[in-house]
Amino acid sequence: MVSLTNTQLRAFKAQAQRLKATLKIGKEGVSAGFLAALDEALKQHELVKVKFDGCKEQKKELSPQLAEKSGSQLVIRVGNVVVLYRSKPVPAGAP
Repeated sequence: MVSLTNTQLRAFKAQAQRLKATLKIGKEGVSAGFLAALDEALKQHELVKVKFDGCKEQKKELSPQLAEKSGSQLVIRVGNVVVLYRSKPVPAGAP
């Protein structure tokens, strides 16, 4: 996966400030259902904000794991929120 440039990171951080948390991680943690919902959200929006509700103590460890498991890139983690980015796949046959 290509890493993001500093310019891209700044732009995504600015966009993320206006976003509301799309998903919340509860007591169950990172379940298969949560990962499926995250995958669908990334397909729809590319830039997704996730809030840690139930497992705030583990946010430092879970943030990079979320990015890895979802095939996305960690843009920023601030407080109990993490922002992930994954570009939309280019449709087959598109220039």
